[in-house]
Amino acid sequence: MTGAAARTAVAACLVVALTGVGAARAPAAEAAVCIPLVTQCGPATPSPTPAPGPVAAPIVPLPGVGATPGAAPPVAALADPDAPTFTLPAAQLGGSSISIKGLHSVTAVTVPLANGTRTPVLKIVADDVVVDDFMLDVRKATGPSLVTNATRMHLHGDVRIYLDSITGSLLDGTALTLGASTPPPGNELPPTLLRVNLGLVGVTAASIVFTSPHQSLKG
Repeated sequence: MTGAAARTAVAACLVVALTGVGAARAPAAEAAVCIPLVTQCGPATPSPTPAPGPVAAPIVPLPGVGATPGAAPPVAALADPDAPTFTLPAAQLGGSSISIKGLHSVTAVTVPLANGTRTPVLKIVADDVVVDDFMLDVRKATGPSLVTNATRMHLHGDVRIYLDSITGSLLDGTALTLGASTPPPGNELPPTLLRVNLGLVGVTAASIVFTSPHQSLKG
């Protein structure tokens, strides 16, 4: 394999990561970037996944929202008709920071799972998302995990991120934790979070680019 072919193969293996994380299928529009990390694209018959338990994340008010911990009203999560079908558990995505540009919305939705149930998630729609010091840990309920590290991960164009949790720090050091049942209202998610950790159910985007990527299988 030539050096160029090897780089192309590595890029293909990684570009997968976010469209394929936990996804049993992807919409036709995303097929070009659907190369899952642990399963092949196309029709699949994954093992049934246990229904997820409730999210037990504390609620921290966002700037200007005025909520107090534990006092946020319940949020009605509507079914997302455009979401792919996912599997659980969610992957764990970490980084030193995440920056979001062109944020369109942050909403509570439910998405279909391969076992026929639905699960609530936070859906972030944006034009551009960058995670520095990217680390993605993808695993099944049991067995080894596939860990991807990169200096930077860049999502661009019609970015849709499905999460079951967000934790991080604001620029002033204030801690932020959001669960799938308590998303921020409207689009008031801060544009930059530090030391971020995301419970990543899945991602779709027009392009996904990794800088200096590396993968390893860990038991």
